[in-house]
Amino acid sequence: MTSAREIAAAVRCGASTAVEAVTAALARIERVDPVLCAFAEVWEEAALRGARAVDERIAAGEHLPLAGVPIGVKGRRGPRGAGPLIAAGCVPVGATAVPGPGTAWQTWGLGRYGRTVNPWRYDRTPGGSSAGSAAAVAAGLVPLATGSDGAGSVRIPAAWCGVVGLKATNGRLPSADRTGLAAPGVLTRCVADAEAYWRVMAGPAETAGTAGTPGGRERRTPTALWSADLGFAGPDPEPVALARAAARRLADAGAVRLLPPGEPFRLEDPGPAWLALRGGGDLGTAARVRAVNDRRLGALFRRADLLLTPTTPCAAHGHDGPGDRYSTALTWAFNLSGHPALSLPAGLGRDGCPMGLQLVAAPGREELLLAVAGAARR
Repeated sequence: MTSAREIAAAVRCGASTAVEAVTAALARIERVDPVLCAFAEVWEEAALRGARAVDERIAAGEHLPLAGVPIGVKGRRGPRGAGPLIAAGCVPVGATAVPGPGTAWQTWGLGRYGRTVNPWRYDRTPGGSSAGSAAAVAAGLVPLATGSDGAGSVRIPAAWCGVVGLKATNGRLPSADRTGLAAPGVLTRCVADAEAYWRVMAGPAETAGTAGTPGGRERRTPTALWSADLGFAGPDPEPVALARAAARRLADAGAVRLLPPGEPFRLEDPGPAWLALRGGGDLGTAARVRAVNDRRLGALFRRADLLLTPTTPCAAHGHDGPGDRYSTALTWAFNLSGHPALSLPAGLGRDGCPMGLQLVAAPGREELLLAVAGAARR
């Protein structure tokens, strides 16, 4: 599928139009979505009106960095958080599927035609709660879809659908989550499109001079610490092996310098604290766990630029649910701490489904995550 940046470049130079790009996306959705169930709503008339407006803006000489790019937005309220993308020329074509009633662990989506499926294997979940966004991007219905991440809800479906998923630093972009645990994010097929999203959302002052070089202004190879389990997670062997191999590929590509293994890095299990903050439990426990983990993460990022882990502790499960496994085991620590994180495809498991490598950086260092991931994918 054509990338978001390629679509925008073609629309800006007159080789294509926004109407053509959006019409093609709507046709793909009509053809594939009855099986995939990635969209809860499709806004055909509004999308075509929006595309015509983009073409008029281009004809008037306006520069739009994402001109004519058809996007999915997470849930029916998705357009509220997509304002900067729409201003940059993106055209929302529909609301992507999110979990329906009775999904305590948010592991699947409910689209117009039924339960959202994983494009790699229809008997598996795409992950959640940005389920429809991940499935739509992985299947090539749209090149970019928004998400939100309160415990791994961008990174987990990105890993299980084989796409790139970026969670921003908590508080850096607007979020309606009163607990402060959720942050906006994006799902794309390539790192370059995630970079384009971030430049629009963060603004030029935030990203100037940092894109394209691992470490940004530092002009040096970033250092990275590998952790298979964060000291508590108990992941299965296969996601660990795939993520470790992906971490080695980052090093082989010159994107990072892996630090030699020493004493294993350990965090307190964030689960009880996360649940307390979300559900009104023991806030004293939450404060203690958060304080301990913040100290340990602060110390880590004083000696390393990145922390690398598997994105998930297990493979994508079936539609009967996760059982007693916490697919969030390796992600929700960074919702509690607020660190930015990115899931990068790490390879396929024995079941034919993708898994991911998670990159975590210090607060405010999304550009570093994107630069390292981009260097690895060239």
